[in-house]
Amino acid sequence: MTTPRTAPAVLPSEYPEPLWLQAKAVLLARIANGEVPPGSRLPPERELCRLLSISRVTLRKALTALVEEGVLRSAHGRGWYVTTAEPKEWPNTLESFSETARRMGLLPTSRVLRCELGTSTYDEAEAFQMAPGTPLYRVDRVRMLDQVPIAVDESLVPADIAAGFEGVDFATRSLYEVITGLGFHLAQADTTIEARSADAELARHLDIDVGTPVLDMRQIVRDGTQRPLLSSLIRYAGDRYRLRTSFSRSADG
Repeated sequence: MTTPRTAPAVLPSEYPEPLWLQAKAVLLARIANGEVPPGSRLPPERELCRLLSISRVTLRKALTALVEEGVLRSAHGRGWYVTTAEPKEWPNTLESFSETARRMGLLPTSRVLRCELGTSTYDEAEAFQMAPGTPLYRVDRVRMLDQVPIAVDESLVPADIAAGFEGVDFATRSLYEVITGLGFHLAQADTTIEARSADAELARHLDIDVGTPVLDMRQIVRDGTQRPLLSSLIRYAGDRYRLRTSFSRSADG
């Protein structure tokens, strides 16, 4: 957090405000001016204590306050990270991850984990109303916003719809846009959301602790004739996803 132009921020002990509040203000200012960008890790606690000339107890109080305000998040054993912009809200309309990100002014990218043709299991075939063993194209990705991992997306597409997928760079391309570009219409989705705990593999991909709450969102996306075109399991880090919906009550209820 120091540069040739930035001297260590020693906090004046005679200042009437408690030292932890002063430390919090200094950290917040340096985050706000871009010295520590969203998604990056703060320097180690020992270095922060030295820079601010405060004890670890005082520093922890400042850091915890910033976590409570949503500015930082703690990754056990790995340090303190600056959060992304205001928590994401996904709409009630059917949008792709990329469409939602761009609407909010964020950059969507992906790290591709798997992109290959395989055979369907019994459950997968049932979801697509096809015979078990029918080919499906699998696209597994870590989805990111402004380079911060948000979710792990495991998607399946029938092989006849996925013609040409081998030449698509799904690190930057939207699966929805690719399918739509092939002439298919994504009209409606059946969605189920459940809360679960992150296993070791998911925690590694999302840079969170094992056991951290995650939201599993399972979707079957259909066209206007109700044919399933896409199945996906998207597992979101619980502190980086917020779903907003609305309910209405009939007049005679």
